[in-house]
Amino acid sequence: MKQTIAVIGDGAMGTVCALLLAENGHEVRIWSAFPEQAAETAAMRENVRFLPGVPLPDKVEVTGEDERAFAGADVSLSAVPTQFIRAVWSRLAGRFPRGMPVFSVAKGIENGTLLRPSQILREVLDCSDDRVAVLSGPSIAPEIAARLPATVAVASASFALAEHVQALIARPYFRVYTNPDLAGVELAGATKNVIAIAAGILDGMGSGCNAKAALLTRGLAEITRLGLAHGALPATFAGLAGVGDLVTTCISPVGRNRSFGEAIGRGRTVEEALASTRSVVEGVATTASVIALAARTGVEMPITEAVNRILFESVSPSRAINQLMTRPPKAEC
Repeated sequence: MKQTIAVIGDGAMGTVCALLLAENGHEVRIWSAFPEQAAETAAMRENVRFLPGVPLPDKVEVTGEDERAFAGADVSLSAVPTQFIRAVWSRLAGRFPRGMPVFSVAKGIENGTLLRPSQILREVLDCSDDRVAVLSGPSIAPEIAARLPATVAVASASFALAEHVQALIARPYFRVYTNPDLAGVELAGATKNVIAIAAGILDGMGSGCNAKAALLTRGLAEITRLGLAHGALPATFAGLAGVGDLVTTCISPVGRNRSFGEAIGRGRTVEEALASTRSVVEGVATTASVIALAARTGVEMPITEAVNRILFESVSPSRAINQLMTRPPKAEC
Protein backbone atom coordinates (compact mmCIF):
# COMPACT_ATOMS: atom_id res chain seq x y z
CA MET A 1 0.00 0.00 0.00
CA LYS A 2 1.37 3.40 -1.00
CA GLN A 3 1.77 5.87 1.85
CA THR A 4 2.85 9.44 2.52
CA ILE A 5 6.13 9.73 4.42
CA ALA A 6 7.35 12.80 6.29
CA VAL A 7 11.17 12.94 6.30
CA ILE A 8 12.32 15.29 9.05
CA GLY A 9 15.85 16.46 8.23
CA ASP A 10 17.42 17.24 4.86
CA GLY A 11 20.95 15.87 5.23
CA ALA A 12 22.44 13.20 2.98
CA MET A 13 20.83 10.24 4.75
CA GLY A 14 17.40 11.85 4.95
CA THR A 15 17.60 12.67 1.25
CA VAL A 16 18.72 9.22 0.18
CA CYS A 17 15.96 7.61 2.27
CA ALA A 18 13.48 9.90 0.51
CA LEU A 19 14.79 8.59 -2.82
CA LEU A 20 14.34 4.97 -1.73
CA LEU A 21 10.80 5.62 -0.51
CA ALA A 22 9.85 7.50 -3.67
CA GLU A 23 11.19 4.67 -5.84
CA ASN A 24 8.76 2.39 -4.03
CA GLY A 25 5.91 4.65 -5.12
CA HIS A 26 5.35 6.51 -1.85
CA GLU A 27 4.66 10.23 -1.64
CA VAL A 28 7.54 11.81 0.28
CA ARG A 29 7.97 15.21 1.88
CA ILE A 30 11.37 16.34 3.14
CA TRP A 31 11.17 19.00 5.86
CA SER A 32 14.17 21.22 6.51
CA ALA A 33 14.73 23.33 9.62
CA PHE A 34 16.15 25.99 7.30
CA PRO A 35 13.57 27.52 4.91
CA GLU A 36 16.17 29.06 2.59
CA GLN A 37 17.91 25.72 2.24
CA ALA A 38 14.57 24.00 1.57
CA ALA A 39 13.75 26.57 -1.12
CA GLU A 40 17.14 26.03 -2.76
CA THR A 41 16.68 22.25 -2.83
CA ALA A 42 13.11 22.56 -4.11
CA ALA A 43 14.15 24.93 -6.90
CA MET A 44 17.22 22.92 -7.95
CA ARG A 45 15.46 19.55 -7.51
CA GLU A 46 18.74 18.41 -5.98
CA ASN A 47 20.29 18.55 -2.51
CA VAL A 48 23.37 20.45 -3.67
CA ARG A 49 24.74 20.81 -0.14
CA PHE A 50 24.68 17.21 1.02
CA LEU A 51 23.96 14.95 -1.97
CA PRO A 52 25.02 16.82 -5.11
CA GLY A 53 24.46 15.36 -8.54
CA VAL A 54 21.45 13.26 -7.51
CA PRO A 55 18.12 14.54 -8.89
CA LEU A 56 15.01 14.40 -6.71
CA PRO A 57 12.04 12.58 -8.27
CA ASP A 58 8.68 14.29 -8.70
CA LYS A 59 7.22 12.32 -5.79
CA VAL A 60 9.54 14.16 -3.36
CA GLU A 61 8.35 17.51 -2.02
CA VAL A 62 10.73 19.76 -0.09
CA THR A 63 9.49 22.30 2.45
CA GLY A 64 10.74 24.53 5.23
CA GLU A 65 7.24 25.25 6.55
CA ASP A 66 6.46 23.68 9.93
CA GLU A 67 2.76 23.40 9.13
CA ARG A 68 3.57 21.24 6.09
CA ALA A 69 5.89 18.85 7.93
CA PHE A 70 3.33 16.12 8.65
CA ALA A 71 0.45 17.15 6.37
CA GLY A 72 -1.29 13.98 5.23
CA ALA A 73 1.57 11.77 6.41
CA ASP A 74 1.14 8.15 7.49
CA VAL A 75 4.69 7.58 8.77
CA SER A 76 7.55 9.88 9.73
CA LEU A 77 11.30 9.39 9.40
CA SER A 78 13.71 11.25 11.68
CA ALA A 79 16.97 12.08 9.90
CA VAL A 80 18.08 14.76 12.37
CA PRO A 81 21.57 14.46 13.92
CA THR A 82 21.33 13.19 17.48
CA GLN A 83 22.36 16.37 19.29
CA PHE A 84 19.60 18.32 17.49
CA ILE A 85 16.75 15.78 17.75
CA ARG A 86 15.32 17.24 20.95
CA ALA A 87 15.25 20.83 19.66
CA VAL A 88 13.86 19.98 16.22
CA TRP A 89 11.20 17.57 17.39
CA SER A 90 10.17 19.82 20.29
CA ARG A 91 9.59 22.52 17.67
CA LEU A 92 7.39 20.17 15.64
CA ALA A 93 5.80 18.14 18.45
CA GLY A 94 2.58 20.17 18.52
CA ARG A 95 1.98 19.30 14.86
CA PHE A 96 2.92 15.62 15.16
CA PRO A 97 -0.16 13.36 14.78
CA ARG A 98 -0.40 11.33 17.97
CA GLY A 99 0.10 7.62 17.31
CA MET A 100 1.97 8.07 14.03
CA PRO A 101 4.92 5.66 13.79
CA VAL A 102 8.37 7.19 13.46
CA PHE A 103 11.69 5.61 12.55
CA SER A 104 15.11 7.14 13.05
CA VAL A 105 18.34 6.93 11.05
CA ALA A 106 20.46 9.00 13.50
CA LYS A 107 23.53 7.43 15.10
CA GLY A 108 24.60 8.96 18.38
CA ILE A 109 23.96 9.45 22.09
CA GLU A 110 22.63 12.74 23.43
CA ASN A 111 25.02 14.73 25.59
CA GLY A 112 23.87 15.19 29.15
CA THR A 113 20.89 12.82 29.15
CA LEU A 114 22.86 9.95 27.53
CA LEU A 115 19.70 8.95 25.67
CA ARG A 116 19.66 7.16 22.32
CA PRO A 117 17.73 8.71 19.39
CA SER A 118 14.67 6.49 19.87
CA GLN A 119 14.56 7.37 23.56
CA ILE A 120 14.70 11.09 22.81
CA LEU A 121 11.84 10.73 20.32
CA ARG A 122 9.73 8.76 22.79
CA GLU A 123 10.33 11.39 25.46
CA VAL A 124 9.63 14.44 23.27
CA LEU A 125 6.64 12.93 21.45
CA ASP A 126 5.29 11.05 24.49
CA CYS A 127 4.80 7.93 22.41
CA SER A 128 5.05 4.24 23.26
CA ASP A 129 7.96 1.91 22.45
CA ASP A 130 5.98 0.13 19.77
CA ARG A 131 5.62 3.31 17.69
CA VAL A 132 9.37 3.86 17.25
CA ALA A 133 11.93 2.03 15.11
CA VAL A 134 15.55 2.60 14.07
CA LEU A 135 17.28 1.89 10.77
CA SER A 136 21.03 1.32 10.96
CA GLY A 137 23.90 -0.49 9.29
CA PRO A 138 26.59 0.10 6.64
CA SER A 139 24.88 2.79 4.58
CA ILE A 140 27.14 5.41 3.01
CA ALA A 141 24.61 7.77 1.41
CA PRO A 142 26.37 8.50 -1.93
CA GLU A 143 26.75 4.77 -2.59
CA ILE A 144 23.05 4.14 -1.98
CA ALA A 145 22.16 7.10 -4.19
CA ALA A 146 24.28 5.45 -6.92
CA ARG A 147 22.25 2.26 -6.40
CA LEU A 148 25.24 0.27 -5.22
CA PRO A 149 24.26 -2.77 -3.09
CA ALA A 150 23.74 -2.09 0.62
CA THR A 151 22.19 -4.02 3.50
CA VAL A 152 20.93 -2.64 6.81
CA ALA A 153 18.81 -3.62 9.81
CA VAL A 154 15.63 -2.14 11.24
CA ALA A 155 14.93 -2.61 14.95
CA SER A 156 11.86 -1.94 17.05
CA ALA A 157 10.10 -3.19 20.15
CA SER A 158 7.27 -3.94 17.71
CA PHE A 159 8.01 -6.65 15.17
CA ALA A 160 5.03 -5.41 13.14
CA LEU A 161 6.52 -1.91 12.90
CA ALA A 162 9.95 -3.29 11.97
CA GLU A 163 8.33 -5.30 9.18
CA HIS A 164 6.37 -2.25 8.05
CA VAL A 165 9.51 -0.10 7.77
CA GLN A 166 11.27 -2.97 6.01
CA ALA A 167 8.50 -3.10 3.40
CA LEU A 168 8.41 0.70 2.99
CA ILE A 169 12.07 1.27 2.20
CA ALA A 170 13.61 -1.98 0.88
CA ARG A 171 14.76 -1.94 -2.74
CA PRO A 172 16.42 -4.60 -4.93
CA TYR A 173 19.78 -2.94 -4.16
CA PHE A 174 18.89 -1.98 -0.57
CA ARG A 175 18.18 -5.08 1.51
CA VAL A 176 16.65 -4.62 4.97
CA TYR A 177 16.65 -7.18 7.79
CA THR A 178 14.55 -6.93 10.94
CA ASN A 179 16.22 -7.08 14.36
CA PRO A 180 14.52 -7.20 17.80
CA ASP A 181 17.45 -5.54 19.60
CA LEU A 182 16.65 -1.81 19.56
CA ALA A 183 19.22 -0.88 22.22
CA GLY A 184 21.99 -2.91 20.61
CA VAL A 185 21.40 -1.54 17.12
CA GLU A 186 21.45 2.05 18.37
CA LEU A 187 24.45 1.63 20.67
CA ALA A 188 26.43 -0.06 17.90
CA GLY A 189 25.56 2.71 15.45
CA ALA A 190 26.60 5.42 17.90
CA THR A 191 29.83 3.94 19.21
CA LYS A 192 31.24 2.89 15.83
CA ASN A 193 31.54 6.58 14.97
CA VAL A 194 34.02 7.01 17.82
CA ILE A 195 36.12 4.10 16.55
CA ALA A 196 35.91 5.57 13.04
CA ILE A 197 37.49 8.80 14.29
CA ALA A 198 40.32 6.68 15.70
CA ALA A 199 40.62 4.86 12.35
CA GLY A 200 40.92 8.16 10.53
CA ILE A 201 43.61 9.32 12.94
CA LEU A 202 45.61 6.18 12.15
CA ASP A 203 45.15 6.81 8.41
CA GLY A 204 46.29 10.39 8.77
CA MET A 205 49.40 9.29 10.65
CA GLY A 206 50.18 6.53 8.16
CA SER A 207 50.03 3.86 10.87
CA GLY A 208 49.45 0.95 8.49
CA CYS A 209 47.05 -1.95 7.99
CA ASN A 210 48.09 -3.92 11.08
CA ALA A 211 47.17 -1.01 13.30
CA LYS A 212 43.82 -0.52 11.51
CA ALA A 213 42.94 -4.22 11.86
CA ALA A 214 43.79 -4.18 15.57
CA LEU A 215 41.74 -1.02 16.05
CA LEU A 216 38.63 -2.50 14.43
CA THR A 217 38.97 -5.75 16.38
CA ARG A 218 39.54 -4.18 19.79
CA GLY A 219 37.08 -1.41 18.98
CA LEU A 220 34.38 -3.98 18.36
CA ALA A 221 35.28 -5.65 21.67
CA GLU A 222 34.68 -2.48 23.67
CA ILE A 223 31.54 -1.57 21.71
CA THR A 224 30.18 -5.03 22.52
CA ARG A 225 31.07 -4.71 26.22
CA LEU A 226 29.11 -1.48 26.45
CA GLY A 227 26.15 -2.94 24.63
CA LEU A 228 25.97 -6.06 26.79
CA ALA A 229 26.09 -3.88 29.91
CA HIS A 230 22.91 -2.22 28.64
CA GLY A 231 21.05 -5.44 27.89
CA ALA A 232 21.84 -5.69 24.18
CA LEU A 233 22.13 -9.04 22.39
CA PRO A 234 25.65 -10.32 21.55
CA ALA A 235 24.62 -11.28 18.01
CA THR A 236 23.78 -7.66 17.15
CA PHE A 237 27.45 -6.67 17.36
CA ALA A 238 28.45 -9.44 14.94
CA GLY A 239 25.79 -8.24 12.51
CA LEU A 240 25.06 -5.37 10.16
CA ALA A 241 24.60 -2.68 12.82
CA GLY A 242 27.74 -3.85 14.59
CA VAL A 243 30.77 -5.09 12.67
CA GLY A 244 29.13 -4.28 9.32
CA ASP A 245 28.70 -0.59 10.03
CA LEU A 246 32.02 -0.44 11.87
CA VAL A 247 33.96 -1.72 8.85
CA THR A 248 32.25 0.63 6.39
CA THR A 249 32.69 3.69 8.57
CA CYS A 250 36.35 2.95 9.24
CA ILE A 251 37.34 2.38 5.60
CA SER A 252 35.09 4.63 3.53
CA PRO A 253 37.00 7.55 1.97
CA VAL A 254 33.87 9.74 2.28
CA GLY A 255 32.83 8.76 5.81
CA ARG A 256 32.50 11.95 7.89
CA ASN A 257 33.93 10.54 11.11
CA ARG A 258 36.88 8.76 9.50
CA SER A 259 37.66 11.80 7.35
CA PHE A 260 37.52 14.06 10.41
CA GLY A 261 39.91 11.74 12.24
CA GLU A 262 42.26 11.67 9.25
CA ALA A 263 42.49 15.46 9.36
CA ILE A 264 43.42 15.23 13.06
CA GLY A 265 46.04 12.59 12.25
CA ARG A 266 47.54 14.88 9.64
CA GLY A 267 48.04 17.59 12.23
CA ARG A 268 44.93 19.74 12.02
CA THR A 269 43.23 20.90 15.21
CA VAL A 270 39.78 19.69 16.18
CA GLU A 271 38.36 23.11 15.35
CA GLU A 272 40.03 23.17 11.93
CA ALA A 273 38.86 19.66 11.08
CA LEU A 274 35.27 20.46 12.06
CA ALA A 275 35.29 23.71 10.11
CA SER A 276 36.33 21.90 6.94
CA THR A 277 33.02 19.99 6.60
CA ARG A 278 29.39 21.07 6.22
CA SER A 279 28.16 17.82 7.73
CA VAL A 280 27.70 17.05 11.41
CA VAL A 281 30.48 14.77 12.67
CA GLU A 282 28.32 12.79 15.09
CA GLY A 283 31.26 10.94 16.65
CA VAL A 284 32.70 14.04 18.32
CA ALA A 285 29.77 14.74 20.64
CA THR A 286 29.09 11.01 20.95
CA THR A 287 32.60 10.42 22.32
CA ALA A 288 31.80 12.49 25.41
CA SER A 289 28.49 10.68 25.87
CA VAL A 290 30.04 7.23 25.51
CA ILE A 291 32.69 8.09 28.11
CA ALA A 292 29.93 9.08 30.54
CA LEU A 293 27.83 6.02 29.69
CA ALA A 294 30.80 3.68 30.19
CA ALA A 295 31.62 5.30 33.53
CA ARG A 296 28.01 4.86 34.65
CA THR A 297 28.16 1.10 34.00
CA GLY A 298 31.84 0.49 34.82
CA VAL A 299 32.75 -0.62 31.28
CA GLU A 300 36.38 -0.35 30.18
CA MET A 301 36.70 1.43 26.79
CA PRO A 302 40.39 2.31 26.25
CA ILE A 303 40.11 3.30 22.59
CA THR A 304 37.19 5.61 23.29
CA GLU A 305 39.13 7.08 26.21
CA ALA A 306 42.09 7.73 23.91
CA VAL A 307 39.87 9.49 21.37
CA ASN A 308 38.34 11.54 24.18
CA ARG A 309 41.80 12.67 25.32
CA ILE A 310 42.72 13.71 21.78
CA LEU A 311 39.46 15.61 21.19
CA PHE A 312 38.92 17.25 24.55
CA GLU A 313 42.17 17.15 26.53
CA SER A 314 44.67 18.28 23.87
CA VAL A 315 46.63 15.01 24.00
CA SER A 316 48.54 14.42 20.76
CA PRO A 317 47.55 11.41 18.64
CA SER A 318 51.05 9.91 18.91
CA ARG A 319 51.00 10.14 22.69
CA ALA A 320 47.48 8.66 22.88
CA ILE A 321 48.55 5.71 20.71
CA ASN A 322 51.64 5.16 22.86
CA GLN A 323 49.47 5.14 25.99
CA LEU A 324 47.21 2.51 24.39
CA MET A 325 50.09 0.31 23.25
CA THR A 326 51.97 0.39 26.56
CA ARG A 327 49.10 -0.50 28.87
CA PRO A 328 49.77 -3.49 31.15
CA PRO A 329 49.54 -6.82 29.25
CA LYS A 330 46.35 -8.85 29.62
CA ALA A 331 44.42 -11.75 28.08
CA GLU A 332 42.51 -10.97 24.89
CA CYS A 333 39.17 -12.31 26.09
